[in-house]
Amino acid sequence: MSSGGRSAASLLSGSNEAVRGELLDGILQTDQYQLTMAQLYWKEGLAERHVQFDFFFRSYPDYGTHQAGYCIAAGLGPLLEWMGDTRFGRPELAALAEQRTADGKRRFDQGFLSWLEEHGDFSAIDMLAVPEGRVVHANAPIATVRGPLAMAQILETPLLNRLNYPTLIATKASRVKEAARGGPVMEFGMRRGPESGAHAGGRAALVGGCDFTSNVALSASLGIEPKGTHAHSMVQAFMALDLGELEAFRRYVDLYPDEAILLVDTIDVLESGIPNAIEVFKGLRAQGHKPGGIRLDSGDLAYLSVQAARMLNDAGFEDVSIVISSDLDELAIWSILSQIDEEAPRYGLDRDSLVRRMMFGVGTRLITSHGDPSLGGVYKLVAIDDLAGSWEPAIKVSEDLEKIPIPGEKQLFRVYDERGLASADVVALADEDPFEGDLLELHHPHREVHRSMRRSEISRVEALLESVFEDGRRVDGSPDLGTIRERRALDLEQLDTGVRRLVNPHIYHVSLTSKMKQLQLDLVAEATGASGSIS
Repeated sequence: MSSGGRSAASLLSGSNEAVRGELLDGILQTDQYQLTMAQLYWKEGLAERHVQFDFFFRSYPDYGTHQAGYCIAAGLGPLLEWMGDTRFGRPELAALAEQRTADGKRRFDQGFLSWLEEHGDFSAIDMLAVPEGRVVHANAPIATVRGPLAMAQILETPLLNRLNYPTLIATKASRVKEAARGGPVMEFGMRRGPESGAHAGGRAALVGGCDFTSNVALSASLGIEPKGTHAHSMVQAFMALDLGELEAFRRYVDLYPDEAILLVDTIDVLESGIPNAIEVFKGLRAQGHKPGGIRLDSGDLAYLSVQAARMLNDAGFEDVSIVISSDLDELAIWSILSQIDEEAPRYGLDRDSLVRRMMFGVGTRLITSHGDPSLGGVYKLVAIDDLAGSWEPAIKVSEDLEKIPIPGEKQLFRVYDERGLASADVVALADEDPFEGDLLELHHPHREVHRSMRRSEISRVEALLESVFEDGRRVDGSPDLGTIRERRALDLEQLDTGVRRLVNPHIYHVSLTSKMKQLQLDLVAEATGASGSIS
C-alpha cells in the first residue's frame, strides 16, 4: 500500500475507508497492552527470544438451568488464514507513531517501529492445535504457540478473539443438534448477531452441527446452499392489499414450487394458516411438484406441531416438513420433543415419524449463546527458551488454584477405554512416554486428586495436537466444512452419553501424568517458597 507520509489521522479519515477497513481487520486488532509489552521486550533485548504460549479454557459454558460437559473447537481455519495474511505495514506503523504519552512524548520508539517493520508478521510462529471440529475439554491445551516473544505476545488478543467465540457457538450448536435427535437444524441468527461477527458465529454453528444457514454471504463463501422460509411481512403485505393469506401462499409457491416453506401463524395456525397451506399444496401436487413444508413460529410449538401433522396427514401430505422456530435452544427443543413423544400417540400419530419430518430453526439463542455469552479461554506463557538448547518452564501462581496453568513443553493424548469411548485427556511432558508401563497414574490439574488406569483398560491412545502453522502459512491441509463436521460427529460418537447430557453432565477427566504434576508443584513451590510433592 502506497500511503506515503500520510499521518494516521489522514489514514483513518472518512476519505480513506479502504485503509480504515484494513486497519480494523489487520494486525492492530489487538489490545494496547500487547504492544506496550512488546516494546518492553524489544528494549530489553527479549523480542526475539523464543517462548511457548498455551491456549485453553478453564470451565465449560454454564447456561444456568443446563450445562455443557464438552466443547467443540472452532475458528482455527479463519485464524490461520489471518495469520498468514497480516503484518505491520505503513498504515499500522503510522498509527502507532501518532500515539503520545501523558507528557506528549512518542509512546513507541522509532527503533521499535523499525523492528516491527522488519519482523512484524507471524512467519516465525509455529502452532500446534487440536483440529477444528473436534471435542475439546477444560484445562487441556487446544493450541500451543511457539515463536519470538514480541510477536507471540501480540498474537494473544486476535487468537482469543478468533477462537473463543466460535468455540462457544459451535458448542451451543452441537448441543442443539443433539437435542434435535439428529434432525435438520437451520441457523438464522444474523439479525441478532454481533455485526460482522455473525459470520464467525454462523460458520461456527455449521461446524458445531447446524445443517444450513440463512446467511447468504457466508453460504457463498463456503460453497453451500443458503436456506430460508419467508417472513410474516410477506403475508401482511398481501393482506393489506386485500389479496389475503391464501393468495400470498399461492404467489410464493408459484415462484418457488419445489422448495417453498410457508409460515402459517400470521393469522391463525389451525383455522387459517394450515388450511390455506394445504389448499396450495394440493395445487402443487396436481402440477407434479412436491410441497416443501410449513413453519411454526409462535404458540405452543409442540401442540401445534402435533395438530399440524394430523391435519397434513389427513390431507395426504405425510411427508411435508414441519419447521419450528421462535427462540429455540437445546433445552427448548428437548422440551418440545419430549412433549411430542407424549402427545402424538393420543392423536393416532407415530411420534418417531413426526419427529423425523421436523426441522428446527435457531437464531438469537444460538448466535448469542444464550445463558453464557462468553468462553473464558486464556493464553498463558508456559515456557521460554533458555538459550542452552532446552526450554525453561514458566508458571503463574494464584490463590485461585483453578488459575494455575499446566507449565512447560507438553503433549496431549486422548485415552479410549475398552468400550472404545474417550475416558480421559492426558497432559504429559514433551519427552515422556506415559503409557510405557502397566499402570498410569493420573492427577487432577489443580487439586490433590488422582486415580490409576491399567494398560489393559485402554483400547487405544491418540495424540491430539497437530502442526497447523509453520513458516508463515497454514499447514493443516485447509480441511473443508464437511471434513470438519465429520470430526465432530465421530468424536461425539466416542464420547460417553453422560458427558453429552444436556443437564448436569458427567465430568470428563483431564489429567496430568505424575511427571507433569510434579513439575507443576515444583514450580509453584519455587515461586512461593513452599514445598510440594505428589508422593
